[in-house]
Amino acid sequence: MIFRSILFDRAEDGTKAETAEAPEFFVDLNLDQIVDAVTAAKQEYDLKPFFYVPLRDIDAIRYRHEIMQDLENTPLYDHVKAFAQKMRAMREHLAQSAKLYYKHQKESWFLDAVELYCDAIDRLIHDLSRTELKSRGFLAFREYLAQYAQSALFAALAAHTKRLKADLAAVRYCVLIKGGGFTVCKSAAEIDYSADVERTFEKFKQGAAKDYKVNFPAYPEMNHIEAKVLEFVARLYPETFSDLDDYAARNVDYVDRTIAVFDREIQFYLAYLEHAACLKRAGLQFCYPRIADEGKEIHGYEAFDLGLAQKLIGEKSPIVCNDFHLKGRERILVVSGPNQGGKTTFARTFGQLHYLASLGCPVPGREAQLFLFDRLLTHFENKESIETLRGKLQDDLMRIHHMLNQATSRSVVIMNEIFTSTTLQDALFLSERIMQRLVDLDSLCVWVTFIDELASFSEEVVSMTSTVVPENPTLRTYKIVRRPADGLAYAMSIAEKYRVIYDRLRERLGS
Repeated sequence: MIFRSILFDRAEDGTKAETAEAPEFFVDLNLDQIVDAVTAAKQEYDLKPFFYVPLRDIDAIRYRHEIMQDLENTPLYDHVKAFAQKMRAMREHLAQSAKLYYKHQKESWFLDAVELYCDAIDRLIHDLSRTELKSRGFLAFREYLAQYAQSALFAALAAHTKRLKADLAAVRYCVLIKGGGFTVCKSAAEIDYSADVERTFEKFKQGAAKDYKVNFPAYPEMNHIEAKVLEFVARLYPETFSDLDDYAARNVDYVDRTIAVFDREIQFYLAYLEHAACLKRAGLQFCYPRIADEGKEIHGYEAFDLGLAQKLIGEKSPIVCNDFHLKGRERILVVSGPNQGGKTTFARTFGQLHYLASLGCPVPGREAQLFLFDRLLTHFENKESIETLRGKLQDDLMRIHHMLNQATSRSVVIMNEIFTSTTLQDALFLSERIMQRLVDLDSLCVWVTFIDELASFSEEVVSMTSTVVPENPTLRTYKIVRRPADGLAYAMSIAEKYRVIYDRLRERLGS
């Protein structure tokens, strides 16, 4: 069993991640906010590029699912976290060593860093050997780690580290201070009289007394006096300190690259699982989606916008979940209804679920079956820019033209409120042309629109509408349901807003 990466089953996918940038649709789908929140506590690992590279193979997605499911085993999760903490402490020691000025002190911090590394390896091997693992990734890594620990290189490093630590711990010296100078010499096993002195003066003790002891601050850096003492000690024990010099010079690259990569990549899983755990504590559900790369029958039950959910939890506001499904020849969800009713949030949820599924992550919802896309394409409204010298309609048309040229039968397309700057007749004409193109391409699509006629365009199109409270149409439920578009709820909410419904008019007219 060959271990390459805990994150990428294929080496070429890992290579792409090193130069990846956020996809164009990230802002439209609020994925940038989600990734910011997921990675906020782990800036040192530079995890964002891993979230910019979707997987194109179902088996690669399953590879990550297996690892995620292994990490849901609390003992394994705790073992990996403990390993990561030791590796972080090691890096902190190395960073401190680099900041120090005096040679032997730098080398001592370096020695401590290597000791932490060896301890982290030994501890993780012990922990993994006692843990039930099922994922291909962890099984291969456990085997790699065992072979590395048994290698002559690591065995020599660990033995030398242990021996040198013992030699330094055995160093004993005395500092004799006289006048303005001092002398450093080897300790001659001088007697410690402190206990005798304490017993002698015990009889003079009269109740509680003021404590005059001073706690000296423990700064990492040495002052020039301490450095001079260390210099003299090194002269007294030349063999030990010569060994320390040689050790530091020969073990500069002591960290195994594969283990260092594991230490970084495993944080992708930990970061996402920790973020999901916060939402689960609020009663929300996550699931491992089934991934389809042939049939386009998809569904999501009790799905929610991951970015919005985090914000609402902070505000202690309720989170509304929604369902969707496409079956048979159905390909396009047309979402209509009143403004501020959750339509755009629903479209974002659809896109988020498909993208997170392509990363091999659990998706927000109770159950899901999703499609493995080749491209995720979005069109959300942009503000007019004087720099482009284009009007709103022209900008929409150019962007949509570019998007349709990229779309294939394996693409997922998200359209949100297009052609709002033109007349209803022109918007309907242009929208029908675009929709026919999407039908011909056989792409999956969510289309948020104010044009109800699009909801009955063809048998490939499914109508969904945002709903309002029946007794009070001005109140939104944020539930999106499958039903024909009629525009009545929207019309009623507008009429209510401007007090032109029958009952309000009678009140105003006084009859």
